[in-house]
Amino acid sequence: MRSMRNVGLAGVLGALVAGAALVGATAASAAPNVTPQGVCGSAYRTVNSAPVGSLGTVYLTYNPANGKNCVATIRANPGTAKAMATYVYVPDTDEWAGDSGNYTSYAGPAYVYGRGHCVSWGGNIANVYVSVDNSNCAALKEHRVTEVR
Repeated sequence: MRSMRNVGLAGVLGALVAGAALVGATAASAAPNVTPQGVCGSAYRTVNSAPVGSLGTVYLTYNPANGKNCVATIRANPGTAKAMATYVYVPDTDEWAGDSGNYTSYAGPAYVYGRGHCVSWGGNIANVYVSVDNSNCAALKEHRVTEVR
């Protein structure tokens, strides 16, 4: 079952990356000093993060009032539009959300209901990808992968 989930996540991320290649720069990009709360909303607090090499960071946030998680991939140095993506997946419910495109500052937000569930999440900036599986739950050990493609 785990291998099926990994294949599913790989497919989700692949679809997001493919979409990024087809989309031009969009309004989801913003000025420097973008924060996860600026992307996801002020009620969302950062609960986890993963560096995307030296290019930026993927942030996992959570809103305790509505039980939703939000992810955003934020560049360290905004500039010329680059292929970017962000995704979040809840294996227990098979719910996922993502965003991809050519952005100057950030990809996202992407929201799922995650209260009481493990979440898998990640993103990419250009050719550097990060994924975090089984995150933010006591039941399973978190697994992180960063790769350059």
